Amino acid sequence: MQKVNTAPLSGFMQLLPEDQIEFDRIKQVILNAHHRNGFLSIETPIVHRQELLFAKAGSDTEKQIYQLEKGDHKLALRFDLTVPLAAYVAENQSYLNFPFKASNIGKVYRGERSQRGRYREFYQCDADVIARGELDIAYDAEIIGLIHEIYSELNFGKFTLRVSNRKLLNGFLNSLGLGEKSIEVSRIIDDAEKISEQEFVQKLQDLKVAQKTIDHITQFINIKGESTEIIAQLRDLKITDEQFLTGLSELQTVMSLLAAKNVTTAKIDLMIVRGLDYYTGTVYETILNDHPNVGSVSSGGRYDNLTSTFSNETFQGVGGSIGLTRLFSVLKEIGIIKSENTAPADLLVIPMSPDQFPFCYKLATDLRSQNLKIDTYLASGKVAKKLSFADKSHIPYTIVVGENEVETNRLHVKNMTDGSLTPLDEFLQNR
Repeated sequence: MQKVNTAPLSGFMQLLPEDQIEFDRIKQVILNAHHRNGFLSIETPIVHRQELLFAKAGSDTEKQIYQLEKGDHKLALRFDLTVPLAAYVAENQSYLNFPFKASNIGKVYRGERSQRGRYREFYQCDADVIARGELDIAYDAEIIGLIHEIYSELNFGKFTLRVSNRKLLNGFLNSLGLGEKSIEVSRIIDDAEKISEQEFVQKLQDLKVAQKTIDHITQFINIKGESTEIIAQLRDLKITDEQFLTGLSELQTVMSLLAAKNVTTAKIDLMIVRGLDYYTGTVYETILNDHPNVGSVSSGGRYDNLTSTFSNETFQGVGGSIGLTRLFSVLKEIGIIKSENTAPADLLVIPMSPDQFPFCYKLATDLRSQNLKIDTYLASGKVAKKLSFADKSHIPYTIVVGENEVETNRLHVKNMTDGSLTPLDEFLQNR
């Protein structure tokens, strides 16, 4: 009989326990930060009706959606957490308290070509603030500040939150007479760091953009300096386009609020475009300063109408997302994340024979009530084999329980590093 191939499908991550422990730790850091900042956990279904996901997906995304059929039902796996969030808000709007701060952490699925850092099944960690009607610009700074807090705690090295505003860019392109070509030009700007200067110019020339206009675009996206200096340079452009002025005002407000929150990692960067068919105002990306080739490790921004397909009411929102699976994979590869052989328990209880099982069950329960992680070795074998299990599992302490220990109730804790024995009462007093 031919053996079944047990290897996971390409693009589907599977971790060994020591890596899974570190992965879960990072996920918990993100979740704890969400909760500290008043975000409420929600969970949306992995499987949806196809029409729900297709209603908000672009043409490129539709090709990547995993489609299912069950009887007459046409179903699909969610490709992000935002469309399910939109449906969630539309469905539950009567019960939610707005502004609604949602923490949504879960797996999503995309049938794209698997490559380094790209997965077909991956965890997204999203935080969004949704308002019925207008959402105050201060929440844009709230999201960026949250990402700053998370990456400061994760301590993966110095990082920069690159912030811009889509209205600012759209207004600038309008002022150059490129309103009808704004999407195509924005895509080229979005790719500017991935291509050479010559390629950048050539792509704009292919759109029939005049050289003088190309020079203006190049100068615009390369405006550098501190936030106040960049704002001043943008004002000096004397652009009167309404979108530009609104975007400039929003950008100035967000950066001022981030400064008040002491988010020193936030910098204005006019090359940041993000989601051409999605984001409408503030946009941001996060990079690790010492590893820029990793690319963005968190991104997000403002969207003006989250539920347009699902509700007649207008819901504005702003969100930030961390692609945890990709982040873990890439940072593990370059050595920033180092998984350790973390023990599954603080102490291993070892009965000498099944006769001691009842005593050991009670002992383990008592010790767990004192906030200790306890494992009990129930397999048969010699004591040396059982102690070897503790050693290989990196469990630091053991208690061997035989007939004498049961009769006298005198228990000793063995330190697996130096072999020393300590009475259990003394061990618990000193821990």
